[in-house]
Amino acid sequence: MNDRARLYAAVAGTVLLFVLVQLGSLALVEPFVQNDYQAVEDPSDPTNGLVFFAVILVATGGMLLVIKYDVEWLIRAMIIGTSGMLAWYVVAAIAPVGVVSIGGTAVALLPILTAVAVSGGLLVHPEWYVIDAAGVLMGAGAAGMFGISFGLLPAILFLLVLAVYDAISVYGTEHMLTLAEGVMDLNVPVLFVIPTSLTYSFRDLGAGEEMTDDATDEAAAEAADGGPAAEEASAGAPSEDDGVRDALYIGLGDAVMPTILVASAAAFVPVDAAPQLSIPVVTMNLPALTAMLGTLAGLLILLRMVLKGRAHAGLPLLNGGAILGYLVGALASGVTLAQAIGLASF
Repeated sequence: MNDRARLYAAVAGTVLLFVLVQLGSLALVEPFVQNDYQAVEDPSDPTNGLVFFAVILVATGGMLLVIKYDVEWLIRAMIIGTSGMLAWYVVAAIAPVGVVSIGGTAVALLPILTAVAVSGGLLVHPEWYVIDAAGVLMGAGAAGMFGISFGLLPAILFLLVLAVYDAISVYGTEHMLTLAEGVMDLNVPVLFVIPTSLTYSFRDLGAGEEMTDDATDEAAAEAADGGPAAEEASAGAPSEDDGVRDALYIGLGDAVMPTILVASAAAFVPVDAAPQLSIPVVTMNLPALTAMLGTLAGLLILLRMVLKGRAHAGLPLLNGGAILGYLVGALASGVTLAQAIGLASF
């Protein structure tokens, strides 16, 4: 396979991972609502997004402190534990099978076994396909949970604030580079890894084997920027062709954040204004569909920019695409602008 074909295959793989997260979140909307997984009491409260943004800032500061004091294993333990927890939530909502009684309490075994399998896989064999599979499960669960917790206005405000913050952290303070450098070798699902070579091994990359310092820094920078990293050095067996990128990287948050609006559109756009589309398994209406398409359009533009050799902030394009796509679909459905942005009830 020539270089161009390998890159196109990796780009297609990146798009596929985004689509899986999006469809997964839409499939979880109804089960999450039925199981009362909303994280807030009032999803329409516009301050919800600001509160969660503050939580993100605190968490980022905490992780930077952990990296500063060289105790990164705490981050690894936290992410692996969170992966298992989200896997449990997802499976418990859609397939609570294998119920047994333990001490008089009904316990579903499948969610527990799934959580153990996800956490165990990340702990003992954190190869790229394990990380990507865990990332899809985590991303769908997180986006679905936030999507049913944020009404339309909070979701839009949250995405706008995050887009501005991402641009500042990439083009201004660049503090995400320090964070990315600290977590790149932890082999945890904080990013998607899409190889272009059959010989690629993310475990070797994480261990720092056969990776130059410059290559590691480039991968970390582009992953931190939220954009895909076009890795130039070999991570594993050397590539047959000089200069061939062995993998693309893209932050898991870049898939999750715009998908929050996709799930929110499916959950909160009134059915009488935008009827549900007849698609098996998933909860879907036209605004949710066009929000998906807008995100993917932003992703393709982002990939094109990054593959030219420079890292870029991902969320301005991805969140912007999701918001614009959502508004197009909402207005095309006959929803008023006030309804579309969640102001009709105020």
